[in-house]
Amino acid sequence: MRTVTVVGASLAGLYAARALRAQGFDGRLVIVGDEPHRPYDRPPLSKDFLTGATTEADLALADAEEETELAAEWLLGTRARGLDARGRTLLLDDGRTVATDGIVLATGARARTLPGTEGLAGVHTLRTLDDARALRAALGGPARRVVVIGGGFIGAETASSCVGLGHEVTVVEAAPLPLVPQLGPEMAGFCASLHGRAGAALITGVGVAGLHGRAAVTAVELADGRVLPADVVVVGIGAVPRTGWLAGSTLLVNDGVLCDDGCATTLPQVVAVGDVARVGGVRHEHWTSATEQPAVAVRNLLAGRTVEHVRPAPYFWSDQYGARIQFAGRRRDGDTLRIVEGSLEEGSFLCRYERGGTTTALLAVDRPRPFTRARRELARQAAGPVPTA
Repeated sequence: MRTVTVVGASLAGLYAARALRAQGFDGRLVIVGDEPHRPYDRPPLSKDFLTGATTEADLALADAEEETELAAEWLLGTRARGLDARGRTLLLDDGRTVATDGIVLATGARARTLPGTEGLAGVHTLRTLDDARALRAALGGPARRVVVIGGGFIGAETASSCVGLGHEVTVVEAAPLPLVPQLGPEMAGFCASLHGRAGAALITGVGVAGLHGRAAVTAVELADGRVLPADVVVVGIGAVPRTGWLAGSTLLVNDGVLCDDGCATTLPQVVAVGDVARVGGVRHEHWTSATEQPAVAVRNLLAGRTVEHVRPAPYFWSDQYGARIQFAGRRRDGDTLRIVEGSLEEGSFLCRYERGGTTTALLAVDRPRPFTRARRELARQAAGPVPTA
């Protein structure tokens, strides 16, 4: 290949560029990003960046020396709008085209929005650096009434940061309990209790009927008729993979770009990584997926076929109200939960999810060292034969 284009100047995109050079690709490397920023770290956006403990400079994922070594052409602030796979051409929204032999799709996902709230001041999502800048500015003054819609990890982390800044916070979750699909009911209950302990209100089992306000939001109306006064509303109801621009291409898309276990798409010259990739039937929006998939994807891209598969044990972490929550593995409904260190009462523990005597997943709260040891065991187990029980 003489030219490879990475679409998405994200964490996954940067790791793909690094992998290309590390695996000997010395041709033309083009990186296209719709944001004007160099690759940056997203996890701090809802935590230390929001509270002011982290600066924008701290978010940078690469320094000038590394960028020089990558020797890439950066097309930032430029959105890809089409892929002519047959002509091996990438179409950009400014009218330019990029002829390319190989493509790494790393366009990530966008924050899901609440319909009808476009243009209403005081309503925020939190996905990009620009989102975080706007929200941080809104939270910079005196105590405000903040309503967070969505009790998932982004919602919980944002609520935690808002409490830390001295704001009055209410979290609204449509499900009976947040995080049940990820953690199961017992551990989800523990995480939900963190809100109340820190002084945030948590309302569950009711959706949002709409927002009040003409130019700026003034309240959130719930489906049961309650009205929550609000100066700031944060919508944290998930993300949608950025695949719309691929309409008309021959790539298969269904909640992400469909790939085999090696991140290879239906086109041999196109691979996908990170939040936009549905690898082996599963799409993970995890930092570790964005960092582990690119090396495998690039190897398969350069080989022209799948010669290696991705088989990591999924891992994510979350910092909320001073507690570090870490999770690894694949929990399934019906797994047996066993706390092996600490206790819920202590607020610090390590627990295992088990099926048929085999550990399927791990969860720890403020137990980083035991969790790391147990995660290594889980990774070794994942590298072996896949259990079928």
